[in-house]
Amino acid sequence: MMEERSGKLIKGVGGLYTVRFADGETVSCKAKGAFRHESLKPVIGDDVTVISDGGNVISAIGERKNLLIRPPISNVGVIFITFAAAEPEPVLLNIDKLTCIAVHCGIRPVITVTKADIAPERAAELSAVYEKAGFVTFVSGKDGSARERIREYLRTSCRGMISCFAGASGVGKSTLMTSLFPELDLKTGEISAKIARGKHTTRAVELYSLSDLSGGGDGYIADTPGFSLLDFVRFDFFDKEELPDTFPEFERFIGNCRYTKCTHLCEDGCAVCQAVRDGIIPVSRHDSYISLYGDLKNKHKWDK
Repeated sequence: MMEERSGKLIKGVGGLYTVRFADGETVSCKAKGAFRHESLKPVIGDDVTVISDGGNVISAIGERKNLLIRPPISNVGVIFITFAAAEPEPVLLNIDKLTCIAVHCGIRPVITVTKADIAPERAAELSAVYEKAGFVTFVSGKDGSARERIREYLRTSCRGMISCFAGASGVGKSTLMTSLFPELDLKTGEISAKIARGKHTTRAVELYSLSDLSGGGDGYIADTPGFSLLDFVRFDFFDKEELPDTFPEFERFIGNCRYTKCTHLCEDGCAVCQAVRDGIIPVSRHDSYISLYGDLKNKHKWDK
C-alpha cells in the first residue's frame, strides 16, 4: 500500500538519501528521475515528501528558505561563526563578509570567539565589537565555560532550526563541536576509519537531530566538513544598495542621513559615519562595510 510522508533530508551519498521523519524513524531513499529534467537535486536540509510503495522515493522537495553552495546545505537557520582570538589572528573582513551573507540569506549569525585563554583581552575586545553590532556572542576557552551556554542557546533559541558552525582552519571549530556533542566525534571517527582503509572519499554534509545528542533539543546540528570562512570570499549575488541592510547596527541611523541616497561611506551629514565617530558603531565594522561596498560596486568586472 502506497504511503506518503514528509521528512527532513539528513544525509546523501552516491544518489542514496537518508530522510528522518518527525517520529525519529529514518529511511533510505532515491530521488525520482524527474528531478534531473527539472535541473533540481535534493540537498541536505531539504524538507521532502517520501512515497513508500515497495521502495522509498523522494517525490517532492519543499520550498527552500536559503541554499548554500559550498558545502551544499539548505534551510539553515543559525550559523555559529567561529574564530580564534589569536593563533591564528582573525581576519575581520572575512568574518564580516560572512555575517553579511548570513543576514542577506535570512540566517541568524552567532559569533563564537575561541582560544580566549590565549588572548583574554583580545577575546573580550572582539566580543564587544559584535555585541555592539547586535549579534549574540559567546567566548570560549579551554575551561569549557561557554559549552553549557551554547547548548542552552541551541535548546531554547534554535528550536526546529538547522544550526551549523563555520570557521577557518585552526580556530578550534571541531574541538568546540565535539566538546558540545561528543557523539559527533565518534561518528566522525567511524567515517575517518573507512577513509583510512584506502577509499578516497570526500566527507559530505550530514545533519544530526539534537534530540539524539547530549543536551537534547528540537532541531538539527550540521556536521559540515570543510565549511570555512573562505567559502564565502565571493558574494556577488546581491547589490551594493542592499549592503547596508546586512549591517544590523546601521538600521537605526540610516533614516537620519542628510541625503536620501547616502552610501554611508564618507558623506557629509551621514548618520552612520557620525555613529562611527561617536564610537557607537565599531570602526572595524565600518571599514569592512567600505571594503565590501567597493567589491559590490565593481562586481560587473568580475569573471562570472
